[in-house]
Amino acid sequence: MRYIDVHCHLDGGHYGNLDALFERLKAAGVQKIIAVGFDLQSSAFCRDIANLNDMCYFTAGFHPTELAKYREGDLDKIAKLAEDKKCVAIGEIGLDYHYPDTQKALQRRIFGEQLKLACNLGLPVQIHSRDCAEDTLDVLKENADYLKNGALMHCFSYSTEIAATLEKMGFYFSFGGTSTFSGSKRARKCIAAISQERLLTETDSPYMPPKSRAGEFPNTSESIPEICANIADIKGVTAETAAENVWRNAHELFKKL
Repeated sequence: MRYIDVHCHLDGGHYGNLDALFERLKAAGVQKIIAVGFDLQSSAFCRDIANLNDMCYFTAGFHPTELAKYREGDLDKIAKLAEDKKCVAIGEIGLDYHYPDTQKALQRRIFGEQLKLACNLGLPVQIHSRDCAEDTLDVLKENADYLKNGALMHCFSYSTEIAATLEKMGFYFSFGGTSTFSGSKRARKCIAAISQERLLTETDSPYMPPKSRAGEFPNTSESIPEICANIADIKGVTAETAAENVWRNAHELFKKL
């Protein structure tokens, strides 16, 4: 079987030798990963790693909780990074109202500007959304014309009703290690409700280990087979079918893979 992790983080020095990690991933059947940027520095790091490793691709973008670093003109630099042949999307971008000092107006503005940037570059987007379902939907509907190249809701954690609304808009959804726990009822209901043509696998590593690695840090993309097997179980299909569906879906969304 061939697996893909569409959302992981390789920065931070958590994994030791990255070449050794990539060899372990290949042994686990993980053939491709997408290393996700969250600001200028991490996006450039992901670009460099991707260009050194055939199995690695990357995204470039500004995460909503990193906007204290943002300076006018930075999106031009993100655009330059995104011209790289291995940049598959603008991300991760979006909204996050989890912290009390959230600058909601700034988050919404930069989110909208990055959606427009992705459209202009002909790229899909990877979207982060936490504790702000209504505002996220508002921004996406306001900018619907900029979503023609596709969009992924990473680590989707909202209701089946919101999932249905987004699926009608052409969205894809990725699920990680938390969905393997029996207590993750909302994620499991969403996996059951979302069509197989819209499901993807991620780890968000080094975070969110699956059930078999509970409490471990760092999590790695080696967890993808367990996450995919969980999706297969929920959907009532074989592990092979689930893995092939995810592989196909990823390549349909991220055209540069």
